[in-house]
Amino acid sequence: MSRVGKGLVVALISFVVCTSAYVAQADPGPGSPIPANDPFYSWDGSLDVSPGTVLRSRPMTFATPTQTTPIKGDQVLYRTTDQQGDGVVTVATVLRPLIPGPTKIVSYHMAYDALGSQCDPSYTLSGGATSPIAGAEQAVIAGYLAAGYTVVAPDYEGEDLEWTIGRQSGYAALDGVRAAQSFLQVPSSTPVGMIGYSGGSVPTQWGAEVAPQYAPELNIVGVAAGGLPVDLAHNLPYVSGSAQWAGVIPALIVAYQRAYGLDTSTFLSEYGAQVIDQVDQECIAQFADDYPTLTDASMVKAPYTSLLDVPEVVAAIDDNIMGSQGTPTIPLFLAVGHADPIGDTVMITADVEGLAHEYCGRGVDVQYSQYDGLTHGEAFPPFEAQGLQFLTERFAGGPTHSNCAVIGPGNSLAPTPIP
Repeated sequence: MSRVGKGLVVALISFVVCTSAYVAQADPGPGSPIPANDPFYSWDGSLDVSPGTVLRSRPMTFATPTQTTPIKGDQVLYRTTDQQGDGVVTVATVLRPLIPGPTKIVSYHMAYDALGSQCDPSYTLSGGATSPIAGAEQAVIAGYLAAGYTVVAPDYEGEDLEWTIGRQSGYAALDGVRAAQSFLQVPSSTPVGMIGYSGGSVPTQWGAEVAPQYAPELNIVGVAAGGLPVDLAHNLPYVSGSAQWAGVIPALIVAYQRAYGLDTSTFLSEYGAQVIDQVDQECIAQFADDYPTLTDASMVKAPYTSLLDVPEVVAAIDDNIMGSQGTPTIPLFLAVGHADPIGDTVMITADVEGLAHEYCGRGVDVQYSQYDGLTHGEAFPPFEAQGLQFLTERFAGGPTHSNCAVIGPGNSLAPTPIP
């Protein structure tokens, strides 16, 4: 474990006192039902309220399945917006630091990459199901708390677990900040940083992209996103047949089916239909490497030879290309591993470079890092260390370190033509 990683774990176990929590409902606690079976997560009332409005709340304890901590927080159910612009609800976990001082909010986006609610951050952070990924991210969150930051962790995939869906993930992140500010009774001028890696980069990058139009009142000082899925039309052939990552292909089809109402019977093969049923309620730790021989071609039936031959799939992918919906107005830190000539084993290096280059051309202050020789998993620790440094400097009002002048053009962000 790196020195940074050890420091974050020490920060987690060193909390020996706790802040008081606002008590509105029973503490969920370890052993509570998963979100899909927990009425706290559902809302039958009107959503004719402003995005970010808190609808209900309850206290929680920061915990793992085997260990509780003295760190207390709250879960808030709030109104947000889906990909089609309709009102929906989701939950954010609000954790306050023990160190007194002005409120500084870090919106931390966990890479829960889930199709089942048992991997929702709100459930994980209160002692529910976990994984090595979630455990590492809990340690990082503890580090931010120890450093005096208030942490907001939204369930940005929403009630229906719509993984990788861009705008609504960004909306959920921004509305999670709004909800936290309202709940904590702090002004919208409170400084905010956003950070996320891999699946967590989706709400992070999209939050930065849509914020100027969707949440212009928020005082976002910096955004750090690593291991980004910029254009999944490029990732699809890269992970096809991958022993480590091929399982993400059927999982993406499940997510698109939920978000866009795809009629998968028109293009999935018998095998493809079988696999999406198998992954339907799983999370990435279960599905990613379970299908080492699965290929893009094996998912579809004639006359199709690839999911990229299917107009509805291509349209959904094109609707989620990063950089396509707006331009951030705040400094960005973007990073990616580069373990082979294409990428970090799942993300495309030149896609992230291309996104950075595109934003530089639009006048965005971008700091780009490429971790040569590191896979997707191996790039997580250096990204978190650099992301922490980047946000620390942004909150302190320090100078930025844009390297736009040396960022290459990378790949084009042009949408894939619809067949």
